[in-house]
Amino acid sequence: MTSKLLAAVSAVALLAVAGCGNGGGGGDGARAGIWAAGSSTVFPFATRVAENFARASGGAAPRVESLGTGGGIQAFCQGVGPSTPDIANASRPMKASEYAMCQQNGVTDIVELKIGFDGIVIATARDGNGFNFQLKDLYQGLAKEVPGGDGFVANPATTWNMVNSSLPNQRIQVYGPPPTSGTRDAFLELGMAPGAALIPALAAVKTADKDRFETLAHTLREDGAWIDAGENDNAIVQTLSRTPGSLGVFGFSFLEQNMDTVKAETIDGIAPSAETIADGTYPLARSLYIYVKKAHIGVTPGLQQFVQEFMSEAAAGRGGYLQDRGLVPLPVEQLVAQRAAATAMTPMTAPAK
Repeated sequence: MTSKLLAAVSAVALLAVAGCGNGGGGGDGARAGIWAAGSSTVFPFATRVAENFARASGGAAPRVESLGTGGGIQAFCQGVGPSTPDIANASRPMKASEYAMCQQNGVTDIVELKIGFDGIVIATARDGNGFNFQLKDLYQGLAKEVPGGDGFVANPATTWNMVNSSLPNQRIQVYGPPPTSGTRDAFLELGMAPGAALIPALAAVKTADKDRFETLAHTLREDGAWIDAGENDNAIVQTLSRTPGSLGVFGFSFLEQNMDTVKAETIDGIAPSAETIADGTYPLARSLYIYVKKAHIGVTPGLQQFVQEFMSEAAAGRGGYLQDRGLVPLPVEQLVAQRAAATAMTPMTAPAK
C-alpha cells in the first residue's frame, strides 16, 4: 500500500473514531465546538486563533488537528455533517482532484481564504556548515533519478560537493515532511520542479513529455538521503541539533521560533525573511489557506465568528498576533479582499489543476 493511500485510509479511520451522529450527506446535529484539521504549518496559527476565540466567546475551545494538508482535506471532503471537519487548514491550494472528491461527497460550497504567506526553508544546526544552494542543486541532490548515460540513473551523489563543487563536502542527509504534507507538496512544486527545469536534459523532457517530467521532478530519493520525518516540523528542528551534518526542510514560522538552534541556508543567494517571502523574491515562498465548509455555517456554533476572527486585523493583519507566531501577513488590499470573502462566505470555483 502506498504512503498516499495509507494517509487516505488513516484519515477515513480518524473520521470513524471521531465522528458522532451523521457523517455523510446529511447536515443534522451539531458538535459542541468547531473542528479544523490539516496542515502542520497552519496548525500553530489556527491553534492561536482558537485560544483567543475561546477566551473571547467563553464557549468550547475549537479542536485543531495536525494531519498534514492532504490528510486534512481528505477528512474535510468526506461529506457534510458533524463527523467531518468544518475547516481544512492547508499550506498549498486545494487540488482539482480534491475539489472533485468534495463535490462527489456533497461538499459543494467551499470557501477558500488565503490567510498569509510562509516560506519553506532548508536549515542546518546553528554551528553547521553554510550552504548557498542554487535551485538546481535541490533536484540534483534529492531526486531519485538524475540524468546519466543515455537517459536517467539512480542518483549517485552521496555528498553535496558532488552536486555542486561550491557546496560543502558533507553527506546528503535531509529530514523533511511526508507525502501527506503541504510543505512537501510545495517543496516539490517550488524547489524540485523549477530546479529540474534548469537542467537541459530535464528541460527537454518537460517539452516532450510533461507527465514524465513531473514524475522525475517530484520523486524524492528513497536510499536514505531524504528521510520522511513526520508531520511535526518541531521534531525536524530538534533532529538537526541531534544529528550533525543533517539538513531539514520545514516552514519559515518554525525557523523564527528556533533561531537559537538552527539557521536557514540561502537559495540563489536569497535568504528567507518576512520581506523576501512577502515580495516573492525568495524562491520557496508560498501562500497559506483555510477552507471552510459553507454548509456548516449556522450549524456548527460560532463557526462564522471563528473564521472572522482568523481574518481579523488583530490576528492576520500587520503586527497581529499571528505575525508574532511567524505568519507573513498579506498586503492590506489582499487582506481586505479575503476578509470580504469571509464575511460573504463566497464559494470558490474549481481549481484549474
